[in-house]
Amino acid sequence: MPDPISWTHAAPYLITALVGGYLLGSIPFGLVMTRLAGLGDVRAIGSGNIGATNVLRTGRKDLAFATLVLDGGKGAAAVLIAMLWGPDVTLAAGFGAVVGHLFPVWLKFKGGKGVATTLGVITALAWPVGIACCATWLVAAAVFRYSSLAALLSLAAAPAYSWWLLGDLQMVELTLSLAVLVWYRHQENIRRLLKGEESKIGQKKTE
Repeated sequence: MPDPISWTHAAPYLITALVGGYLLGSIPFGLVMTRLAGLGDVRAIGSGNIGATNVLRTGRKDLAFATLVLDGGKGAAAVLIAMLWGPDVTLAAGFGAVVGHLFPVWLKFKGGKGVATTLGVITALAWPVGIACCATWLVAAAVFRYSSLAALLSLAAAPAYSWWLLGDLQMVELTLSLAVLVWYRHQENIRRLLKGEESKIGQKKTE
């Protein structure tokens, strides 16, 4: 993807895309869905996260699935809308959407882990890379039985997939930046994985 010809001209579009993506990404669908269903504040149970994994702990698989789709969908939507204004604006919107999910202003900047939103952004930007990341998640989850580890491995592989499948340096830079952010938000999971205390998929324990 080419760099902007003029930063003076491009800056307003990039800033608008970044802010717009942030606001879209900051919609806490997990929290909204559970409250509308009369289940209270999802942050008060399990890991305290607003993502699909913690929503599943309410016992409502339908709400967890809806949260997964909506969290991924808002990332994809930010990208698809921004495509009308060019590739650089699109990248800014995708980055903003993930930052919005991780650090939403509405929740005092304490958001989710960002996996679904990041995968939504990546898939909308370059579906071969998105599919490769999702396949990596499925294989890692099947082999290791840790959802968090599968997510970390799939996003760590995203920059390599971006270069291998696309040869696109800007896509590599974006996916690397998003992977760093998601890994940062998984610090507690990483500590539990290293200690052997992380819950495996299917276990009824606090993540």
